[in-house]
Amino acid sequence: MQVEIWSDVVCPWCYIGKRRFERAAAELADEVDLQVTYRPYQLDPTAKPGVAMPVFQAYSRKFGGPERAAEILERLTGIAASEGLEFRMDRAQRANTLLAHRLLWLAQATGHQPALKERLLQAYFHDGLDVGDPEVLARCAEDVGMPPDRVLAFLQSDDGEAEVRDEMRRAVDAEITGVPAYVLDGLWTIPGAQDPETFVTVIRRMLERRTRSEAFQRAQANNSQQGAAG
Repeated sequence: MQVEIWSDVVCPWCYIGKRRFERAAAELADEVDLQVTYRPYQLDPTAKPGVAMPVFQAYSRKFGGPERAAEILERLTGIAASEGLEFRMDRAQRANTLLAHRLLWLAQATGHQPALKERLLQAYFHDGLDVGDPEVLARCAEDVGMPPDRVLAFLQSDDGEAEVRDEMRRAVDAEITGVPAYVLDGLWTIPGAQDPETFVTVIRRMLERRTRSEAFQRAQANNSQQGAAG
């Protein structure tokens, strides 16, 4: 089953949802091969490239002041901890993520995308690194086996930008207005960082529908053959 996950590397629910989906995938491992591709989505496409801002400052501006920002960040950190993630929002740096998405697009072609996605999330949420900085991105890529010199040359070019923007427009066309969003075989969308049980239930229902559809098609084919023989 093809699974397209629309997400951003600075989205806390995307990291939380990633862990929950991974637990669901582990439970379903004997039932279905889930082939995951990460697709780009920017929470803040207006963020200025090359400029990083402490996430507390960004949240304060967005959510109406430091007290509200502190409440949100504390809550997110607690939820993340329940999923085995250590969020260090005190040092996270909000940045424009277009370069990160271009790098993930490149990594898809080389087979490094799953590992790179995890590394970039860790870089932002735990390590306090600027995921809008090409040098930082090259080091993260090197950590998962990609050649840093080639990555830097790629990021300094325009390669992949048109393709990434096209994919982001696909999200708009599919009416994806928030992330994470999980699109199964291009037919069914699961919005948000759902509990593992929800992912398991929906995927099993899709498998059941697929089985019924295949059985119906076989029956139709058999009937056609019998009619032709008669």
